[in-house]
Amino acid sequence: MNRFVEPFAGSAAMSIACAMEERAQKYWINDTHAPLIELWREIIARPQVLSESYSKLWSNQLGREREFFIEVRRRFNQKSSAPDFLYLLARCVKAAVRYNNHGEFNNSPDNRRRGAKPEEMTWRILSTSNLLRNRTKLSCLDYKDVLQACSRDDLIYMDPPYQGVTGRRDHRYHGDFDHEQFCDSLADLVKQKILFAVSYDGRTGTKVHGEVLPDTLNLTRLEVCAGPSTQATLLGRSQLTYESLYISPALISHSENSNLPKRVLNTRRTHNDLFGLA
Repeated sequence: MNRFVEPFAGSAAMSIACAMEERAQKYWINDTHAPLIELWREIIARPQVLSESYSKLWSNQLGREREFFIEVRRRFNQKSSAPDFLYLLARCVKAAVRYNNHGEFNNSPDNRRRGAKPEEMTWRILSTSNLLRNRTKLSCLDYKDVLQACSRDDLIYMDPPYQGVTGRRDHRYHGDFDHEQFCDSLADLVKQKILFAVSYDGRTGTKVHGEVLPDTLNLTRLEVCAGPSTQATLLGRSQLTYESLYISPALISHSENSNLPKRVLNTRRTHNDLFGLA
């Protein structure tokens, strides 16, 4: 493929996995969260400077980890910086970005760990920079603008926010997301015969999470076993979580290898290891 595109990039797990296997010539990493894209700029363009800044933060926390985390979080909410954001991600619970009603980062520190050690984080940052430098476009746009700029030479992977965790009543994630608008955007991609895959709804046992994408889109739906449910395990139950992956008609037709969906599914699970954030 010519270019691999992630409109909801986050940790850009798929871009990194594809770059490791030389699956594309170029990459487009997009996310509406500006501090995240700024962090990506530093990772790709100034990895050594970012690594040194993280190392100082990691060392300065020793002996008062929780208090130091609160100080960095307060400073980040006043004036965001890439090193502070990386440190918060490395230390916060579940490595998850969470916001309060005022749009402030409010996740708590995971008191069981200090975050990746400087030497380990440096290796991860430099490795990722080497993979993506000089062939990656970064942007902070609405996903619809990204999709409109794509062509048949691109392969788009979309992992939008879980349904029900954005909007006025729930501020856990950055930004808003409308299901109907998303379906309209996918319908346009199908008409243009653009290659794409979407990770969207899911289920735990018989409990369904989110609304499935409509049959009118003519997408191929696969269920991916994501492993045991963490919440169910905490409650003393054993249940598996499944996530839905939708493959566009163009992508199915494009591939002569019937194992392509399995390759996509296997590479998607790599993000937990790259930055040591999970």
